[in-house]
Amino acid sequence: MPPKFFNIFSSSNSRKPKEKSKPKIIIDIREKNSLVVSVLINLGIETEFKMLKVGDYLVNDVAVERKTVSDFISSMINKRLSHQLEELQQYKKRLLMIEGIDEQELYNSEFDEKAGIHPNAIRGFLLSILLKYDVPIIYTKNHEDTAKFLSVLAKKTEKESSLNVTKRNLNKKERMQFILESFHGIGPKTAKKLLKKFKTIKNILNASMEDLEKEIGKKALVFKIVDEKY
Repeated sequence: MPPKFFNIFSSSNSRKPKEKSKPKIIIDIREKNSLVVSVLINLGIETEFKMLKVGDYLVNDVAVERKTVSDFISSMINKRLSHQLEELQQYKKRLLMIEGIDEQELYNSEFDEKAGIHPNAIRGFLLSILLKYDVPIIYTKNHEDTAKFLSVLAKKTEKESSLNVTKRNLNKKERMQFILESFHGIGPKTAKKLLKKFKTIKNILNASMEDLEKEIGKKALVFKIVDEKY
């Protein structure tokens, strides 16, 4: 009986495509009883509970701190949120979710003695979150809306962005101008002036410092870098 040979080209032996893994969210153990979790599971999101030192949810490389409206106010007053925002700085990507704006007002238009905090104090703190702590804020309607935001974030595919993404569709003249604007202190007006005078980027870089200074003054000194060694 002749020996059997393994046909490496057979379609039956071809590699099966890998099953697409379900999106996964790591959740702080203290969020275990949150209604958000049950919605995430129903949405088909894989969840894992851990004792997180920072944030309530880890979605890929994004740390998310979740606060209901009432928790946001109380943690603002006792300064616990300030401490949490400082801890969030350890993550390059971070979010603060304020949940329940459809269920409870974040602040009244006038000072509420019962609440014990002026609306402007809340406005000021919201500005601090954005400007001082550099943490984006997402306002969600309720726990279901929060879960849907987290679900979309978990499924979102990260793509490497071009550094010049805003310059993608430039024409020839605009590309030439863009190259010149990469030199410190050279703005659109100066770049256009140099191009009109010297016609090409090569001519500009080969021009003498005296000729450049005649056109743009002390800004010409920036082009000395062309002769510098790395």
